[in-house]
Amino acid sequence: MGRVILIASGKGGVGKSVFTSNIGATYADRGLRTALIDMNVGLRNLDIYMGLENKVIFDTADVIDGVVSVKKALVRDKRFQELYLLATTQKKEKFKAEPADITKLYKYFRENFDITLVDGPAGVTDDLKLAATDVDAAVLVATPEYVSLRDADMVDQTLRKCGVKQRVYIVNKVNKLYLSSGILPTVEVITSIMKIPLLGVVQFDDNIHLSANCGIPIVYGQSSYIERNFHKIADRLLNY
Repeated sequence: MGRVILIASGKGGVGKSVFTSNIGATYADRGLRTALIDMNVGLRNLDIYMGLENKVIFDTADVIDGVVSVKKALVRDKRFQELYLLATTQKKEKFKAEPADITKLYKYFRENFDITLVDGPAGVTDDLKLAATDVDAAVLVATPEYVSLRDADMVDQTLRKCGVKQRVYIVNKVNKLYLSSGILPTVEVITSIMKIPLLGVVQFDDNIHLSANCGIPIVYGQSSYIERNFHKIADRLLNY
């Protein structure tokens, strides 16, 4: 049986979807059968970061409503051995899912994929609680800013109440110069705010975001310190 892992954040703009696309591409590049599910209903963007927006025909609402099967709704990313995307709907009123529907959906992915990453909505919302239904673990994405960390901690408390026992976090867009200058919270301060294990740190690099806006995961087809870092994070996540 595979694992379903929620990727969440306390606020938008912290790089959650870019992280999801790259960690998913990392697993798929290893030959693990990997699926990405966009659960940011009404504000989908994972398809753009993957460069698959023109291939999306069906979405999560179509699957839950029984219009199509999961298999038919999946879009394969042919750049990788085993990487698939299930996009969500841009029309929030179209999405009528209940927790039982999400449990059934995740069951399909556990039975057919090694790793399923769910790109959840930002913030503490009912949509987040729905996306967290029956997941095996959660990764919170935060930036080294007090507002982002406070919001991430609130999401962590919400996920704990939802029954998500395995929760870790990453600190994204880290500029070492600012950290060492004391302008932003240090690693010690960050770990005192977040009460869950630190999975890893992703440095700020314009190439990550330029690549994402071109629809290409930064880990694709190149060897760099960024790619090596994502592989280390991917290894640690497998142990949670």
